[in-house]
Amino acid sequence: MGISIISFIIVLGVLVFFHELGHFLAARLFGVGVEKFSLGFGPRIAGKKIGMTDYRISVIPLGGYVKMVGEEPDAEIAPEDIPLSFTHKHVFKRIIIVAAGPIFNFLLAVVIFFGFFQIYGTYTVKPIVGEVSENMPAEKAGIKKGDIITAINGLGVESWIDMAGLITESNGKTLTLSIRRGESTLDIDLKPASMPYKNMFGEDVERYVIGIGASGDVTSIKLNPFQAFVQGFVRTYELSQMMVIGVVKLVKGDISKDNLGGPIMIAQMAGDQAKKGAASLLEFIALISINLAILNFLPIPVLDGGHLLFFIIEAVTGRPVSVKVREIAQQAGIIILVLLMAFAFYNDIARFVTK
Repeated sequence: MGISIISFIIVLGVLVFFHELGHFLAARLFGVGVEKFSLGFGPRIAGKKIGMTDYRISVIPLGGYVKMVGEEPDAEIAPEDIPLSFTHKHVFKRIIIVAAGPIFNFLLAVVIFFGFFQIYGTYTVKPIVGEVSENMPAEKAGIKKGDIITAINGLGVESWIDMAGLITESNGKTLTLSIRRGESTLDIDLKPASMPYKNMFGEDVERYVIGIGASGDVTSIKLNPFQAFVQGFVRTYELSQMMVIGVVKLVKGDISKDNLGGPIMIAQMAGDQAKKGAASLLEFIALISINLAILNFLPIPVLDGGHLLFFIIEAVTGRPVSVKVREIAQQAGIIILVLLMAFAFYNDIARFVTK
């Protein structure tokens, strides 16, 4: 339990710091005054004031915030502070300042994955057949263990993932597999079979397979810094896409609400990853950072996405959303967040009790 709590604080601290750093740097870029930069909420327990900004650590380590001059539209601002006021900046500058928080969470994931690819490179599973399932298309067509699949329908295959993708996309149509067996090459025609399986979201779907397993032979590819950065960006994009699909399916009810987790689940997962080592914990931070960025972009008042929605409306209509409408929306947003947090805590406790 101790390592889970410590790991949770580390993970949350890193995520919150980068999120708020995004807001802070964008605010300063556009000349907005920042009164407080806080890790945590509640009373101040440590910190230092530099210029007008109080950099502090607060007692409740469940988030953080950047307090800007003139952050609230109805706030009274001294005439000399108007040039530093967030509210008095052009709407597009306010949009960038608000969006910078979740964008920095995406950047954190890119940087972490860049580090992994730069240090370890990337690994590719070779398209070598390791096992052939009985009574499946591959066995019936004469494919054998040790065969190397070099192409499908004339398209070159360099990895097991390439090969599996082409088979899945076949929709059951006959494929021509080019195979190297020892010193000889041959072409084999076969028709993939449809098999049920559960996808990453726990849904029952159909996919096309031919009934072979990988040999497990792996090729390591070293990457230069540019390639590592591109791969870090691609990995972040792929995970973001997957998480967005997951959120949509959760809202639509296509996947169980039991998958929703809160701080307890995050703490447990952080502790598990910490036990595996620093690399696993960093990868977990990247995943949660992407998750946090996506959730913050949701158009829920109180979250960054809610503020962005108000500013986009202002940019389109040419006038800000009224204070009354904002207050009502924020109250509704608070209720939604409280309900979501309560449900997440319920799921966490239910998992903990049933373990």
